[in-house]
Amino acid sequence: MKLDIQRVESAFEGMSFGEFGPYEQVVGRAHGKVDPTHRLNADIINLDKAPQNADGLVEYAVDFCVLKPVDMSKSNRRILYDAPNRGDKLALVDLNESVKGLGSNALSGAEDAGNGFLMRQGYVIVFSAWDGAVAPGVGYVEHASGHMLADFPIATNNGAPIVEACREEIIFAHNDSPARSPLAYPAHEPDRDKATLTVRQHEPDSRVPVPSDQWRFVSNREIEVDLVDGFDAGAIYELIYSACDPIVMGLGMVGVRDLLGLLRYSDADSEGTPNPLNVDGRPGVDYSIAHGRSQPGRFLREFLRFGFNEDMSGRPVFDGLYTTLTGSRGMFLNQPFSQPGRFPRHHEDHVYPGDQFPFAYANRTDSFSGKTGGILTRNLASNTCPKVMHVDSSTEFWQGRSSLLVTDEKGNEIEQPDEVRNYLLSGSGHAGPQMLAHAPMYWSPSQNPVNELDYCALVRALIVALDAWATKGIDPPPSHYPSVSDGTLVPPDALGFPDIPGAAYTGAINGLSDRDYTTQPPSAIPGRDYPLLVPTVDSDGNEITGIRSPDIRAPIGTYTGWNYRGPNYAEGALMIVGSFIPFAATTAERKKTGDPRPSLEERYPDHAHYVEAVRNAAKELNDERLLVDEDVERYVAIAEQSQIRK
Repeated sequence: MKLDIQRVESAFEGMSFGEFGPYEQVVGRAHGKVDPTHRLNADIINLDKAPQNADGLVEYAVDFCVLKPVDMSKSNRRILYDAPNRGDKLALVDLNESVKGLGSNALSGAEDAGNGFLMRQGYVIVFSAWDGAVAPGVGYVEHASGHMLADFPIATNNGAPIVEACREEIIFAHNDSPARSPLAYPAHEPDRDKATLTVRQHEPDSRVPVPSDQWRFVSNREIEVDLVDGFDAGAIYELIYSACDPIVMGLGMVGVRDLLGLLRYSDADSEGTPNPLNVDGRPGVDYSIAHGRSQPGRFLREFLRFGFNEDMSGRPVFDGLYTTLTGSRGMFLNQPFSQPGRFPRHHEDHVYPGDQFPFAYANRTDSFSGKTGGILTRNLASNTCPKVMHVDSSTEFWQGRSSLLVTDEKGNEIEQPDEVRNYLLSGSGHAGPQMLAHAPMYWSPSQNPVNELDYCALVRALIVALDAWATKGIDPPPSHYPSVSDGTLVPPDALGFPDIPGAAYTGAINGLSDRDYTTQPPSAIPGRDYPLLVPTVDSDGNEITGIRSPDIRAPIGTYTGWNYRGPNYAEGALMIVGSFIPFAATTAERKKTGDPRPSLEERYPDHAHYVEAVRNAAKELNDERLLVDEDVERYVAIAEQSQIRK
């Protein structure tokens, strides 16, 4: 691999981080060459159909960025790799609570550092592009700049286009007609007579054909639709057409393997350019940990499943892996005409590939599909298995089928590998307040107020524990995850959610069946519906298991992982955010509305009692190594500044 280092510049306006000093960022592009016949590359779909150079190798390129101490000898000798989300860097959002960083990938301003947590630990933070579907200026966060881009080749049949029936699902989220939508892949023949467009209000509804005079190809990469009367802004339009020019998207896994392998083990690239992490001519890192939230977390699960944690010399790429907010899903990545940005939910993208067996980390056989496998199977066989922390929000049980991580296709509990710990961030939604403030994809009319519970402090403590586990062999806190055996994992219709006025619970969940993907649209196979379970709740409606933050241990309301779309937006379908239903302030108010949950007045005699409840909760978590010292103080300070019972 060749490193094209484009610039080295000061990060965070020269801010210094204690003993580790100021940081700088090294920005560039990595150019790789891949042998399609090598056993470690054999599973990359269409790699054998990609253009080859004179040496029979397939070439690709990915953007990278390294944040490191200016004096590398002062680092903690650990890489923290963050897999970008649709081209956007998120580690400083999740771990440093950098709201500014979410709106910019530049990382040059002091505000981008957030609270400085990762830099105060001395990490070398590495980002690199892996998603070949990200286009310039089109990332995850609205108005974000400097998206990390990957350049992967297009597969052909000996130079002739590869053509396949593809499906494009579109939710316009508005009623302005006509409406346009880009296509993930070009139409081989942009002819309405050779394509079909349908519309349906909700995912399970019958598909209604859109008359041919109500839609058209604007080009081979875009369609225009005269929106159909009787369907609201959340309606699902589905185009099935003949697409061409599939991208060899699985090269994203190769790029991470080869770049991180170089940075960790090599003193120079293939052309002699020194490794930017060198100290005295040798790589100045001893360990490597990966972090991926949501889409990147699903990518890292695929990275493990296909065995890419083994580098080309048989060494482990990552010693520890933190994957969060993924549920049991994989990714529509290493497949023909893949679309890595899609992920199946109750309403959106429901039947796209990427959510089928294997679900769990342990190796097992699925009686529905007849397949055998596990996320860690290849890593264990090659002796390159990292320590894995799998961390889910509550939303993932409703939208991401998290129960399939710990149960089989009959709902029976399955054993977890010694290399894995599972944690639930109790009462949390898929997005914390930092994401909700900047990511409009989450916002739509909702039936309940949106859950903005902040779980960043819990993430910091888990990363500290993962580091100690992966580098020193210190056991992390035990798994905090619901299970069938202790009765904390139940069917949605047995949840027993309290009857809270104005907050109806329907039990809707993102169901899953084994599917036939040989036709478009894919179809569920009868009799192969996976049983899905959810975490039990107390009389307040808050979950009784998982890592219960001070917000749950000293609550001011009910925090759920589920919420429903509101009027004129596919009403009733599950959203990707949770609900927050506050407690009544007084006993009189509670009785007036018929709320069964005790009021704030009944829970906390005064403000001081509330602060003390938060302090005790934070100390308990600290004793369990689930909250670092500085965050105990932070929770108490927030409680003191609040107006609760003042």
